[in-house]
Amino acid sequence: MARNFRPASAAIWWFLASAAPAAVGTGQPAASPDEPILPIPAPSVSAPAKARLGERLFFDPRLSHNDTMACAACHHLDEGGDDNRARSPGFDGQNLPFNTPTVFNSALSFRLNWRGNFRTLDEQAEAVLLDPRLMNTSWPELLAKLNGDPGYREAFAAAYGAGPDRARVLDAIATFERSLLTPDAPFDRYLRGERDAITSDAQRGYELFKSYGCVACHQGKNVGGNLFQKFGIFENPFARRANVAEADLGRYTLTGEERDRHVFRVPSLRNVAVTAPYFHDGSAATLDQAIEAMARSQLGRVLTREDIGLIASFLRTLTGEYRGRRPASATDPPP
Repeated sequence: MARNFRPASAAIWWFLASAAPAAVGTGQPAASPDEPILPIPAPSVSAPAKARLGERLFFDPRLSHNDTMACAACHHLDEGGDDNRARSPGFDGQNLPFNTPTVFNSALSFRLNWRGNFRTLDEQAEAVLLDPRLMNTSWPELLAKLNGDPGYREAFAAAYGAGPDRARVLDAIATFERSLLTPDAPFDRYLRGERDAITSDAQRGYELFKSYGCVACHQGKNVGGNLFQKFGIFENPFARRANVAEADLGRYTLTGEERDRHVFRVPSLRNVAVTAPYFHDGSAATLDQAIEAMARSQLGRVLTREDIGLIASFLRTLTGEYRGRRPASATDPPP
């Protein structure tokens, strides 16, 4: 069976770097159509009634047991689509094993969650609803609430021609989540030929991002999210830890295969400047720390402070817009 995990080799890095346009120092040319990163598309909602219903469900704490937690509790849409915590508290009040991924642009990823254990938004939504450490509900409990609410019965009838049931609830949530794209980032405008959309420092950072080989794993519309990769190709980030948690094992906990030890789904870098802290465990507090750690563990390089700053300048241009505004964050300064 073909696998989506390929270690990023030096040959791939060389090819990507040599195929990229020359470093931008003068002139600010329009981006080449051969760029490894593509502009994110504008959201297209084919079923607006379903999307509106899904949004209502997304913000409703009644979807959880005892009406205590909504999807939006961990996915703040006025910020980066996550909750800016290293690890969120679960239903039982104890910290969850993984950092909460952003929900923005998740529809563009080939798998969902850090271990990539879900293939569809519907599947992932159901797992969240039923997980005892997350929403901790059951379908009988949830559907009794929705069918007992005249407003929900009316909304489901308008969107689906029938009342709430398992398939319709999941479809509505997934339809809304598919609309959570963040287009029109400054870098997207640059790719479309708007030469002054990003600063010269950001352009230099992008060239470094390519020449160092970051694009071997972070490319495409979502700047990642489309393959699995081992965390620790050149330097083991877990070597200095007193205890390696089960979550640190990555896909190994799902497959039991040694080749999947410390293997994770590569995260998207869209809106990365507003989704700190970083990594599966939230162990990198700032964007600079994340860049430095990734260079060491994935590229085998120790970057200068200047290069880290330039790459961070580029990454900040990946913050797009949701409903006409850019997600905010208190953890990272503006460009």
